Amino acid sequence: MDIADLGKNCAEDSKINWVTASFMIAFHIGAVAALFFFSWKVFVLAVALNWVSGSLGIGMGYHRLLTHRGYKTPKWIEYFLTTCATLALEGGPIFWVATHRIHHQYSDKEGDPHSPIDGKWWAHAGWILVGKSMHHDTETLSRYVPDLAKDKFHVWITKYHYVPMIVLGLVLLAIGGLPFLLWGVFLRTVVGLHSTWLVNSATHSWGSRRFQTRDLSTNSWWVALLSFGEGWHNNHHAHPVSARHGLAWYEVDFNWYGIWLLRKLGLARDVYTYKMAEAKKAVEDAAGPVAAVAASVTAKPESDLVSA
Repeated sequence: MDIADLGKNCAEDSKINWVTASFMIAFHIGAVAALFFFSWKVFVLAVALNWVSGSLGIGMGYHRLLTHRGYKTPKWIEYFLTTCATLALEGGPIFWVATHRIHHQYSDKEGDPHSPIDGKWWAHAGWILVGKSMHHDTETLSRYVPDLAKDKFHVWITKYHYVPMIVLGLVLLAIGGLPFLLWGVFLRTVVGLHSTWLVNSATHSWGSRRFQTRDLSTNSWWVALLSFGEGWHNNHHAHPVSARHGLAWYEVDFNWYGIWLLRKLGLARDVYTYKMAEAKKAVEDAAGPVAAVAASVTAKPESDLVSA
C-alpha cells in the first residue's frame, strides 16, 4: 500500500463535507446522552481514555513526534502513539500532519486552514465541516508528508483510521454496556475534539505572548490544561521543533512529561528542547541585562517546521 491508495481528490472549498458533519453531529448527540448515565466509574474511564487519545495520541504522537519530529522513538512506540491518536476522531496521521504543517507554513495568513482571521468559529470547528480541511488530495499530501508517505503503516492506518475506534467501542459495549460506550467513546471524544480545536481558535485569539512571532499565537494556561500542554502555543510557534512547549517551570505540560518519561526509560532519543534559561544567559553574557529583557519577548523567525 502506498499514498496513492488513499485515492483522495481535491475537495471543494465551499461545500459542507456531509460525512464529517454527520459524524460530528452524531457524536455531540451521544455526548449529551452520556450525561444521563453518569457514574464515577464511567467518569474515570472517560478521563483515562481522553489521556490516551489526547496526550499519548494527538500531543505526543501526531504533533510533537510525527509533525515536528521533536524526538525519535523505536518504530513500535511511534506506531502505538499513532494508533492512540486515531481514537481522537481527528483523522489519520497523514491528513493530520499535512494540515498542521500547512498551518505552520501559512500561520494566520492566506492558506492557513484554521486561522481566526477568517472568524473564530471557523478557526474552532467551521474549517472541519467546510472546505478542504484534512481532506487534501494525494498530490498535496505527498508534498507535505514525504516521510510518512514512505511508511506503509502510516498509509494503512490513515486509510483505516476508524477501525481502532470501532474496536474500542465494541469492547466497551461488551464490558460495560451503553454507559461505557457513551462515556468512553462519545463524550470523551467530543471533549477531546473541542480541546484540540481551542488550540486553533483560542490560542490564536486570546492570551499572552512571550515571543514576537510572525503570527497571532498566544500562550493560554487553561487551554494548556485541557489539551495536556498544547496551549503554550506561542512558545510552540516560536520554537516548533521543541518537544517541550511549557518552557517555564510553572507552565504545566503533560505531553512533555510523557516524552521525558520515555527518554528516561530509553524509549526516546534525540529529544530537542528549547531552554529559556540558557538563551537568556547567553544574551546576558554577550550584551548585558538590558538585552536579556528584550530577549524574553523576542524570538528568532520561525523556521525548521520539521526535521523530516
